[in-house]
Amino acid sequence: QQSNLTSYGATALAIITLEAFAGMWINAFLACVLCIAWVKKKSLNSNEKILLLLGCSRFCCLCFSWAYCSLAITYPNYLYVHLTFQLTVFFQSFSNCFNLWVSACLCVFYCIKIASFRNRFFIYLKEKIDRIVPWLLLGSGLSALAIGITSYDIADKKLSNSRNYTRQGYVLKLTNKTDEHFFHVYFIYGFGFVTSFTAVIISALLLLFSLWRHKCKMQKNSFNSLSVDAHIKAMKSILSFLVMYSINFMFLILSLISSTKEEKNVVFLSLLFLFAFPSFHSLILILSNPTLEKTLIRILSCVKCKVCMK
Repeated sequence: QQSNLTSYGATALAIITLEAFAGMWINAFLACVLCIAWVKKKSLNSNEKILLLLGCSRFCCLCFSWAYCSLAITYPNYLYVHLTFQLTVFFQSFSNCFNLWVSACLCVFYCIKIASFRNRFFIYLKEKIDRIVPWLLLGSGLSALAIGITSYDIADKKLSNSRNYTRQGYVLKLTNKTDEHFFHVYFIYGFGFVTSFTAVIISALLLLFSLWRHKCKMQKNSFNSLSVDAHIKAMKSILSFLVMYSINFMFLILSLISSTKEEKNVVFLSLLFLFAFPSFHSLILILSNPTLEKTLIRILSCVKCKVCMK
């Protein structure tokens, strides 16, 4: 089977590969530093557990997405094969949804840990948050697994009617009817995005309201508080994620709509940002964490010294 790679596809694949490998490096760094800290301290706090799982999930997500795009651009007939394609849909659905929900768990954790409300339920969550975090992560994993299995089942049922037999096996017909079958899978992707996006928005609004109330109290009492600084740092992290998440959500919808209409330019632009999002947000998380930031600067300075010596 000859490659279907064109000059346009080669350019798109080169850019996507650069973004994907940069994102893999950043998230691998995040996961490795936290794993080393885990071995040294023999324990991780709740924030570090979420960051570790987020780095691992984003690394896997970028790997699956890059492999899918590479095969889809170069050798689509090897990708759109019965069982191979269903497994690809399963892993992509699972990794994408798990990545998004772990990101949402991080925002919810910041909100509960830092925001101050007198509500009994909120106070209970604040006291039990360290015990709740593992259950949140487990729930995210199980929900993502359920969505992955559902996506696999939908792809298997809907695409079984759109295949023709060739010498290479059961190859899916790449027609508009096949794209219409993917609407159910796209709907599941959208559901995962909307639920996590809602959690991020609620967390940001609650934290912003808590910051406003706390700042008003500090101004009346005429003294500063470390809690204000904690609020502001958390708000910067959540708002940066909210802005990037909003743009990411918009590009995801554009890519899903454009793929059914075969608008390659819009799909390409959407993929550029979808691959860049896990890299940029993980980099922001690294720079907002003093330990991770110091380790990154130390590694970069060592690399720079070695290059200068050469």
